[in-house]
Amino acid sequence: MTTNVADCSVTNCSFNDHHECNASAITVAGNEDHAHCATFVDIGVHGGLPKVLATIGACQRAECTYNDHLMCGAPEVHVGPGADNADCLTYRHAS
Repeated sequence: MTTNVADCSVTNCSFNDHHECNASAITVAGNEDHAHCATFVDIGVHGGLPKVLATIGACQRAECTYNDHLMCGAPEVHVGPGADNADCLTYRHAS
């Protein structure tokens, strides 16, 4: 199961290249009812790999609807500003 990061609107992240994530994989962390991109780096230096579209390496939000054994089962993930500078906007708390 591989879930791609469809887009990232966090323009001050070092891995953001024209709204595409160039990290090879991201980690989703946070706390209950809030999931953030733990791979976010704001240092003003371009990072990542050329022409790479990130996948979800791990999801620490076990209560998320899409979480299956700490792997993301969403069709795709969107990262953008939320409660933190870089949040997983696809996150859905399981009822």
